[in-house]
Amino acid sequence: MSYLMKGFKCHSPVMCKVAGSLFKAHTLKNVLGINEQQFKISRASSQLSSEKANSYSYVIVGAGSAGCVLANRLTEDPHSSVLLLEAGPRDTLLGSTRLMWKIHMPAALTYNLCDEKYNWHYHTTPQRHMDNRVLYWPRGRVWGGSSSLNAMVYIRGHAEDYNRWSREGAPGWDYEHCLPYFKKAQTHELGPDQYRGGNGPLHVSRGKTNHPLHQAFLEAAQQAGYPFTDDMNGYQQEGFGWMDMTIHQGKPWSTASAYLRPAISRPNFSVAEKTLVTKILFQGTKCFGVEYVKNGQRKKVFANKEVILSGGAINSPQLLMLSGIGNADDLKKLGIPVVCHLPGVGQNLQDHLEVYVQQKCTKPITLYSAQKPLNMVRIGLEWLWKFTGEGATAHLESGGFIRSEPGVPHPDIQFHFLPSQVIDHGRVASTVEAYQVHVGPMRSTSVGWLKLKSSDPKDHPIIEPNYLSTERDIWEFRRCVKLTREIFAQNAFEKFRGPEIQPGNHVQSDKEIDAFIRQKADSAYHPSCTCKMGQPSDSTAVVDPQTKVIGVENLRVVDASIMPSVVTGNLNAPTIMIAEKAADIIKGLPSLQEKNVPVYKPKTLETQR
Repeated sequence: MSYLMKGFKCHSPVMCKVAGSLFKAHTLKNVLGINEQQFKISRASSQLSSEKANSYSYVIVGAGSAGCVLANRLTEDPHSSVLLLEAGPRDTLLGSTRLMWKIHMPAALTYNLCDEKYNWHYHTTPQRHMDNRVLYWPRGRVWGGSSSLNAMVYIRGHAEDYNRWSREGAPGWDYEHCLPYFKKAQTHELGPDQYRGGNGPLHVSRGKTNHPLHQAFLEAAQQAGYPFTDDMNGYQQEGFGWMDMTIHQGKPWSTASAYLRPAISRPNFSVAEKTLVTKILFQGTKCFGVEYVKNGQRKKVFANKEVILSGGAINSPQLLMLSGIGNADDLKKLGIPVVCHLPGVGQNLQDHLEVYVQQKCTKPITLYSAQKPLNMVRIGLEWLWKFTGEGATAHLESGGFIRSEPGVPHPDIQFHFLPSQVIDHGRVASTVEAYQVHVGPMRSTSVGWLKLKSSDPKDHPIIEPNYLSTERDIWEFRRCVKLTREIFAQNAFEKFRGPEIQPGNHVQSDKEIDAFIRQKADSAYHPSCTCKMGQPSDSTAVVDPQTKVIGVENLRVVDASIMPSVVTGNLNAPTIMIAEKAADIIKGLPSLQEKNVPVYKPKTLETQR
């Protein structure tokens, strides 16, 4: 700074001292001002580069049946970057599926239904129409979500389910616009046809055991007057036949196997495990990212295009409400600032309830002996070595769909047959040679809800399915028991039939059957419809037919929660279809469509079968 002082002559020592002090103060202020400005610019620049490094085109919450599909399809575009956040762990150990045999051995499925490591472990409120029982709801919390824990049954539902969705306010989601996405997802081992896919990531197969009890069940159903269907996901759902399963080469083919792992090496794809998303971030009503907790640290990540919730029918509405989207009155009571009053969030909860009808078997051919310790070791070693044997199937290889009474246009009761006995979700070991059918109504008229217990993301929400709250549902369950007993009484079971275990021969009157249902019915693990898709004019709708959350920007929900109503069957296949279709919507592609695909209709509705 000495060059600034040249030419300045000081005639008074005092004045010189004052002038010097003033000059120093002035220059110091300027220097500090410049440094402060540079610091602010530097800090802003650092923040911008940090945000840029921590931002993606899409942030997907939940690596389950829908989230894995979306992550794969959206990263097919190299210009789009995706971050997939999952609250649970990976589904492999050191990259090995063998080391995670509890998830990857089909026959070991009940282990994970009861293991909190891979499972949200939800419970309902006491059900007042079911003797105040609290019901257990396992939901996947692992790569693949519930597709890594389920019984691997691949059922699409009935064509009329999707036509009904269109009428319920979701145009473009009718059967002719959904069937192509079922096919796009699938590679069926029997090859492609008008209904099956042949080139998709999701491998679907048929059972290989050819168990005599499965054969007896299918024969007995025909003896009772029901048709055999060679593909309940194809032309004719109605009837009994061999079930499709998401099992490939002796392992469950979850969405983590089908969609996530094949995409994981893409440079535009990142995935995080053990990451709990706690809040969606908004500026006004514009979504710009999420907040999450990982390893005890709270962090933020930003989305340049959209945040997509794929947490499922419990977690997606829960996160919306925690973030200020839901019924404004409920949110205010919990001290949550309201971003958008959307009263349909968490409402319209639908599920399938089912009951087990069990019969003792007079021959030692059930899975009872396979559950003895030495045999379990033998079965496990064969599976670990070759992925074959009794460990390579979930054993739910046959089933069917029927109509409960004349006048019902398409099936409303589903059967899964199992050559074994299951007690309390598999938490209690079987003690006898037995076989059973899982049976329940498909289109229950009882509708429930879920709400936040608190503003703490770690608290499970209050789940109120409101089971058996209508006379129609009670009547349908009576029919389920009576029609199952009729099938089990046919000649095909003559050489296997022992005494009835459940309900038991003492349960005969309607009153006794109703009491049995209240005491023994349980969830089939199909919660859905809590972020219902519909028109913006519908006050109960949460997303529009483009899967966008109504009333806010840059936020979608894509999972089973957006179903307008529950479908006729298991939910994994329809959820994968929803994600496949949503991926095209998000990419701005026109919907696939297949017109005039024939669907079976009964010759007359004057008879039940």
